[in-house]
Amino acid sequence: MRTSLALLAVALGVLGAVAPAFAHHSISGEYDPNKKVTFKGTVSKIEWTNPHARIYVDVVDASGVVTTWNLELAARSALVRQGWTGRSVKIGDTVTFEGEPARSGVSGAHARSIILADGRKVFSGSTDQ
Repeated sequence: MRTSLALLAVALGVLGAVAPAFAHHSISGEYDPNKKVTFKGTVSKIEWTNPHARIYVDVVDASGVVTTWNLELAARSALVRQGWTGRSVKIGDTVTFEGEPARSGVSGAHARSIILADGRKVFSGSTDQ
């Protein structure tokens, strides 16, 4: 009985240790790393949430049509390590973003880098290719 309980405890411990690895997803499932997009637009919304922060950017095309791009960034802690602060981006700022577009065809991207209103280039904090 003791051996069975000990084995069960070890198995549960191992399972608990590897479960977070299964929860994280690769960006290549949702975004196409073989394609790149670069747009300039105006920040309309910011979500400093986990597991990924998001910035929404209104991009105006040549005909005057506005499309809102949903940009996925890394977690807040990773952004801070890349030099971001809570005041790096503000609603109304003009930014340029580079990244991989969503595979689904929606106006969304995994942002690799963003050139801020002051000219600084900051990175999304993601190391996932």
